[in-house]
Amino acid sequence: MGGKVETMMSSRAGDAELPSDARWDGVAEWEWWEPSVLLVEDDPGDALLVEELVADSALKMRLRWVRSMAEAVEALAAETPDCVLLDLHLPDAQGLEAVSRVKAHGDQVAIVVLTGLAEELTGLAAVAGGAQDYLVKGRVEPELFGRAVRYAIQRKHGEQAAVALQASQMQAQENARLERGLLPRPLLRGDDVDVVARYLPGRAQALLGGDFYDIVQSPDGTVHALVGDVSGHGPDEAALGVALRIAWRTLVFCGVTGAEQVERLEEILLAERARSDVFATLVSLTATPGQERARLVRAGHHGLLLRTGRGTEWVEPPGGPALGVVPGGARWPSAEVEVPAGAGVVLFTDGLFEGHVGRGAERLGEDGLLALAREGAALAPEPFVDRLIERVGALAESQGGLDDDVALVHLSWN
Repeated sequence: MGGKVETMMSSRAGDAELPSDARWDGVAEWEWWEPSVLLVEDDPGDALLVEELVADSALKMRLRWVRSMAEAVEALAAETPDCVLLDLHLPDAQGLEAVSRVKAHGDQVAIVVLTGLAEELTGLAAVAGGAQDYLVKGRVEPELFGRAVRYAIQRKHGEQAAVALQASQMQAQENARLERGLLPRPLLRGDDVDVVARYLPGRAQALLGGDFYDIVQSPDGTVHALVGDVSGHGPDEAALGVALRIAWRTLVFCGVTGAEQVERLEEILLAERARSDVFATLVSLTATPGQERARLVRAGHHGLLLRTGRGTEWVEPPGGPALGVVPGGARWPSAEVEVPAGAGVVLFTDGLFEGHVGRGAERLGEDGLLALAREGAALAPEPFVDRLIERVGALAESQGGLDDDVALVHLSWN
């Protein structure tokens, strides 16, 4: 036995800040908290003195003593303590090796190493190697001992929170890169058509929601445009929207348009949706050069805005149900809309007009959106789109702004 009769350790943590939920009555008293501490010490005399420090400390602890690293590993496998008091001179682990082995078997555990009077550099090296603190045998009072254990545990919690935050930020950055790559790039072959597209996800900290859009121009100059909306706002809905958009572009390249195109898209939705109650609305437009009209197929989607020299109108041609509502039993008629030379067609999702107006329950609605569009009738396409979105957002600002995804495509022919 070590034969020591004096208190044996000193702490560097005596001047640390108390956590905000601690109560200070001359000493810190954590009435609700009784941390579990694993003492790894092969010297029974040193272990006895630690037990005395625990008994005299203001911070009550549940102490368990083991004599070797092998026993410590077994104890860590059975139960995760809040803190490990670790001697660096064990029969089966020496120095920093002991710290590494505790970390390997208990990465959630705070570590306070026990060193001799002449081993302060070893204690510093242990902290650099992952321990939260070190205590020098021979120089501590019970109050400082309890404080050292408490602050080591708090430091470990802080380190874990910092690691989790960094991981979350890295994941968010990676998700943003993936989502940015999944946003479509209009495939145009000439300058005879102008496209202005905007996308605003309703999901916080996201770039992509359940709404989707795409624009493709065929070699003969025919313009194909799509705007759609998957019910919901989460990552599953975003992924389904991307799947439908890519499938639509593939069908366009294969020459599949009209009702047949929508039928194929419904098949994909049924196969890819995560739940049976998920559905999608969409409007698909096809405009052939030289013809002052466009063919549209609507599946559960609302109407569109038509901007001409005579003004701005709400147009809602005949359509069918949303995809996935009547699996295999729906029909989608193809309708024609007159698009005079120089006109503009605006396709969008319902997030643009379902936002609140002011502080009450009233929503903007289709009539309200049409009124805002008419206010900017004289504007060129890009300022018109930006002003429209800005005005809609401003009206909903008192209730936190737009809370639904918004996809918008403005098409105009030169």
